Amino acid sequence: MAKYCELFYSFFKIGGFTIGGGYAMVPLMEHEFVDRRGWMSGDEFLEYLSLAQSMPGVLAVNMATVVGYRMRGIAGALVSILGNVVLPISVIVGLAIFFRSFRDNSVVNSIFLGIRPAVVALIAAPVFSLAKRQHLTWHTLWMPILAAVLIWLLGISPILVILAAALLGFAYGRLFKRPKTDNKDQ
Repeated sequence: MAKYCELFYSFFKIGGFTIGGGYAMVPLMEHEFVDRRGWMSGDEFLEYLSLAQSMPGVLAVNMATVVGYRMRGIAGALVSILGNVVLPISVIVGLAIFFRSFRDNSVVNSIFLGIRPAVVALIAAPVFSLAKRQHLTWHTLWMPILAAVLIWLLGISPILVILAAALLGFAYGRLFKRPKTDNKDQ
């Protein structure tokens, strides 16, 4: 029972007190799961993060599912998801109820304008951390830069960029990667 409480509490903290969504949560998740709790190594964290990113849906909920399942199976996944979403959903419902009364409030607008740079930094920090850990070079870094330019400057749909990248990656793998051969044939 204590492990379920730990899972709930860890995801409750991360889900309830991280402004900016899934990618802003990544450094907090890494600190909580790798450094603080020792539930996994840094490499395992990257593997679970990659798996969560490849699944459809919200990154934070996907990470809660993957980590919770790793720690305690299906029940652990459910407890982690609940911990991750209970406070944000409560806040969103509360804000929705009272939104009309303060949507034009200059103080509230100023607060959100002030939070924006912090959110950008929280999202950028894990990108640089992951890039450093994966030893990215300019040889591989041009792809995300090109994707950002296509989406941001040219206004191309992110869905089209993802589909094009998947097709190009598949074609590259089929055309330029040599299949491994067994040493038995030699």
